[in-house]
Formats: sequence, structure tokens, C-alpha cells
Amino acid sequence: MPSRDAKPGALLNRASPPPVLSNAITTPRPSACPGLLRIVPALDGGICRIKLPGGVLSATQAHAIADASTRYANGVAELTNRANLQLRGVHRAHEAALSEALIHAGLGPDSALSSADDVRNVMISPAAGRDPYALIDTTPLCAELLALLQSDARFAALSPKFALLLDGGERLARVDHPHDVWLAASPDEGGVRFVFGLAGCPASAHLNANANTGGPRDANGTGALAAVPPSRVPALVRALLLTFLDLAAADATRMRDLLATHCADALLRHAQRYVDFPLARDASLGHWQRHIPADASLRLGAHAQRGDGTSHVGGQPPLGRIDAATLRGLAHLADKHGNGMLHATPWQSVLLPDIATQAVAAVLAKLTALGLACDPAQAITHVIACAGSAGCAKGQADTKTDALQLAERLPPGVDVHLTGCPRSCAAAHCAPYTLLAAAPGLYDLYRRDGRPGFGQCVAPQLTIDEAAALLARLARSTPHA
Repeated sequence: MPSRDAKPGALLNRASPPPVLSNAITTPRPSACPGLLRIVPALDGGICRIKLPGGVLSATQAHAIADASTRYANGVAELTNRANLQLRGVHRAHEAALSEALIHAGLGPDSALSSADDVRNVMISPAAGRDPYALIDTTPLCAELLALLQSDARFAALSPKFALLLDGGERLARVDHPHDVWLAASPDEGGVRFVFGLAGCPASAHLNANANTGGPRDANGTGALAAVPPSRVPALVRALLLTFLDLAAADATRMRDLLATHCADALLRHAQRYVDFPLARDASLGHWQRHIPADASLRLGAHAQRGDGTSHVGGQPPLGRIDAATLRGLAHLADKHGNGMLHATPWQSVLLPDIATQAVAAVLAKLTALGLACDPAQAITHVIACAGSAGCAKGQADTKTDALQLAERLPPGVDVHLTGCPRSCAAAHCAPYTLLAAAPGLYDLYRRDGRPGFGQCVAPQLTIDEAAALLARLARSTPHA
């Protein structure tokens, strides 16, 4: 296994790619998702999404993003709920120049296939290789999967939304996002194996209120199907992706769409033709659960890393938005006190790994001075919001402004999602509470209860002050909601 001292960004670009299929299909599925090369227009200008391998970017790349965002966009980078970055407000006629600048900084796909940018969707823990509770370092496997996705031309036909989760068993892990294929490390007599399932999330034996893992699982997911050793993960993933492309209709974008027409056992039987090891449902995994609770609060503040006396230090910019000056400040901190790398997290926060003990206090102070929240008790770390009417034509309210107002009144520990329309672009999971915009300044309040969508509508047409007051009452009556 590679040394943990190797820089993660470099490691994630070193895997040797498999051969490209001679009968590769390269027609992409239609998509309106933004990418590095496909800048999508919005109310406030173009949107450019930068996919970060394993959520990692170097300090040098952070400076390049800051420069490009100032020159070609609105000067703000937004952290996404898949541990990527996006730039909004891209100026008209500057799209190609922006993409070129980002590619020059090494932020494009590691492939000659331009369409490979769309499929670079592998999520791992932002503390992969460092989390003391991890069963395995998923960084090398992530590199192999990214190489697989980028080098097989047929995978260009996958939707940009099609995504993989590689869970190493860390406590700092986002395991409540539904993925098309998920793999979760599990203890085994021989060491570690990866349990896998389709269209959903790894089941968790323990629920942590801070982790937001208590929500309903994707109703169209399979649960745990079987398990393979780490060495077989790339071959398994390749087989499952080819099975999707073989069987899914042209307008099917996600694994749940395929599961609506084919049972999981049929998919495994089809995938068997692509691997030389047995692939069938393991009945003993019917009640499998993740071995340890995830805790999203570990993304904030300082926490010891595995073994060497260093810590990772994290902070959350308000609503995941980082202006160019702040991004440059974070890059400087990573160079001065860390390993020169920044880790984006799927909670729209930033992690600086490998911070020496004597530097932790200074890094925390600097993060606070840069405007990042470093304490999970701060309400702003419990609020997420989409672009809203300021940036999206579908938005019914200015969710960003309203979210900042709500955070000033929100009771401790209450997680809230503000969305300008039912599409729920800012959250891939179901939050405990959702405020769905009904009109400027007015929201319908939903509480997660296991039913599809946002859950139960608790009250309609609330102002932000009314919503804050009602959330406080609900939190008192259901403290672990």
C-alpha cells in the first residue's frame, strides 16, 4: 500500500488505466449538469463545476481557481455536496478561457477523452487514510476507480449524475447520500472486505444526530448484496457499470431507474459475464450494517489523525461559499502548516490535513479570521441552501439571504435545508427539516418522517422568523430529530 506521506492529489492520478474496449460506445447521455467543459447558463451567469479527485486539490490549484474565478466569473467558489467545487457567474464569452485556465492547472480529467470529465464521480471520506477508525485506506482504490472511469471510452455514456461511494469505515464519512453503486469496508476473518449495494446508502447500526444518517434509505435501493476483497473492487465496479450500460434505457440516468425494470439478482447474473469470480447475492448479508457510526461534526475543529501525532483541522464557510481572498488564505495555510493540500468535504466545508500539534491553535484562529465556522455548535454549520432566486430562474425565494437570517435565530443542533424549488439541488440527502420556498420570504416547513420527498408538511407559508420559532418548538419536543 502506498505511503500515507504521499500527497493524495498525486496518488489519485497515478493508477494505471485498463485497456479501452474495442467496441466502446461513446455517446453521452443528455445532461444539463455543469462540468469543467460544459458551462451551463443560469440566472446569475454560467456555472462551471470542477470535479476534485477524492475531494482533494493542491494549494497551487486553489490559487489558480481563485485567479480564474476573479477573472472569468463572480469571484466566489462554492463547495458542493459531492466534495467538488463550482464557479457561478461565469461571464458570457469567457467560458472557453475559464475551462482552459482550469485544465492548465491540472483540474481536468486525466484522460484524452474530454467526456471523461463527466464520470469522475467517486466519493471517499475527506479523512481517508487518516481517520483512526478506518478499516482501510481507500485512497489507492479511489485512484484505480477514477482511472477506470476515465480511460474506458464506453463509460462516457454514463450520466454526469452517476456516482460511486467508497466507504473505508471512517467516522468522518458521508454515508447518507444515495449513490448508484456503494461499497463499504467491513471486518472479515481475513482482514477487510467490501460489502456492496446498488442505488442507496450503507445501512448504519447506530444513528448519530450530527451525522444526519437517520433518514430513510432510498426506497429503490437494494441493501447489501454481496462482498468482495479489495483487490476485486475495480473489476466488480467495471462489471456493474457495463451491466448498467448494457441494460438501461437511453433515458435512464441512475441505477434506480434500471432497478425499476430489472431485479438486483438479474443484474448480478448479467455482471457475472464480466468477472472471473463468483458474483451472486449473499443471503448472510441481509441484515448487514456499517460497523461504526458516522459523525459529521468531525469535519469541524481539530481532530487527531491516525498514528503520527498530527491532526486534521476543518472549518465551514457560510453556506459553502468561498471568495477568492479566502481561498488564497486557505491555500497559504495548507502550504505553511499542512501538506500543501486542501480537502473539500461533502458537507460544504474544508479540511486541512497533517497539521502538527503545535500549529493547531494558530490554524484554527486563522480559519476563524477567514470567516469559517470551526465549532459544530455554530448554527451556520447546520444550514444549507441552494442558489435561490438570486441565481436560479426556478427559485421562488432568495434562499441564501434567508438562510443567513435563519442561522441567526436557529436553535442549537437543528439541521435545516432551504430550497428554492422542489428540485432540491443543494441536498442529495433528506434533511431533518426542509424549508421549501413558496414565494419570496415565505416557506413551507417539512419534517423528515420516512415518506418520500421532504417528509411531512408541518406548516405552510412561514416567514423566516416564524420558521425559526417553530423549529425551536419542534426541537424541544423532539430533541433528536
